[in-house]
Amino acid sequence: VQLVESGGGLVQAGGSLRLSCAASGRTFSNYAMGWFRQAPGKERDIVAAISWSAGSTYYTDSVKGRFTISRDNAKNTVYLQMNSLKPEDTATYYCAGTFAGSGVAILAHEYRYWGQGTQVTVSS
Repeated sequence: VQLVESGGGLVQAGGSLRLSCAASGRTFSNYAMGWFRQAPGKERDIVAAISWSAGSTYYTDSVKGRFTISRDNAKNTVYLQMNSLKPEDTATYYCAGTFAGSGVAILAHEYRYWGQGTQVTVSS
């Protein structure tokens, strides 16, 4: 499985971006998916996660109410809508996929497949 992120860029604080992650392979709909981010000198942390059916989602506290994760299994794509962006959201964002049954996975080591990352920079 290959994952390719897009949609990153430079945005002013308060602005919005939508990240997309396109997956190859016919088993995408079986995967739980997640978005992680990593700032320079920091660990890669979970941002949001979604189950294969989109029946379950998870958000880290700092993005609740601002970010929305969604997926379109017919298009083999997962999205991260980011609103009210803050400078502290600046990071490289990665999508990841794994088998997680009916639930979500929130730890990086649980994920088997990773994209190459897309940079999000929020200016103040």
